Amino acid sequence: MNESVSPGIDILYEQGPCFCVAKPAGLLTQAPPHIDSLESRIKAFVKRREEKTGNVYLGVPHRLDRPVSGVLAFARHVRAARRISQQFETRLVRKVYWAFVAGQPEADHGVWEDPIRKIPDVAQGEIVAESDPDARWARLKYEVLQRTEHGAWLEIELDTGRYHQIRVQCAFHGFPIVGDELYGSQIPFGPQGVDDRARHIALHARYLRFRHPMVDEIVAVTAPLTDDWREIAGWQPDWEAARVIEDPTA
Repeated sequence: MNESVSPGIDILYEQGPCFCVAKPAGLLTQAPPHIDSLESRIKAFVKRREEKTGNVYLGVPHRLDRPVSGVLAFARHVRAARRISQQFETRLVRKVYWAFVAGQPEADHGVWEDPIRKIPDVAQGEIVAESDPDARWARLKYEVLQRTEHGAWLEIELDTGRYHQIRVQCAFHGFPIVGDELYGSQIPFGPQGVDDRARHIALHARYLRFRHPMVDEIVAVTAPLTDDWREIAGWQPDWEAARVIEDPTA
């Protein structure tokens, strides 16, 4: 199901109180009422579609960083939101990301495990010593899907969900995500507007799999890549169609 909410946003799945949306890069997941966000856009859409006059409840079990695109799950009532959140907390959700990074990982497959922390009072994470009192272990698996002279296309699966985890670990291991100036990228990605906060990076939440909170059904959703990816030097349009997420348990 692809139902337009507003320009650039699509509902990818909807069943009862649970639905998944393709978040565009450069848009906040949540924000105060006076600031544009995916949450506020969806609430406005629901009010129009259902002709509601009062407030609309929207549960937000997880988030994506502002410069990141891809699939996000939402819930229309508290019980559904709580059940989805519990799946994230207990690591029952499968999350697969695609990233285009500068540089070339030596191995085609690998696991990165690093102690990471959020820098106090700064919207940024960093790798620290194991002995740091704020350190939390971060673990991800990666696979190199394609290599070009300009960088590598990685498929990344998170085993933990730390602050800016993929961005921090990619940069720390020498492969900053294209467009991610905060973590050292020197290669632009997407529209280059005046507001740095609205910039895009080549990180996309490609696939999300969880159990529907109210019915006996597995929800497995794939978000198509944005047009920005086709502007990456060396990118081939057929790469996306050639790579399908394999999930034998779905």
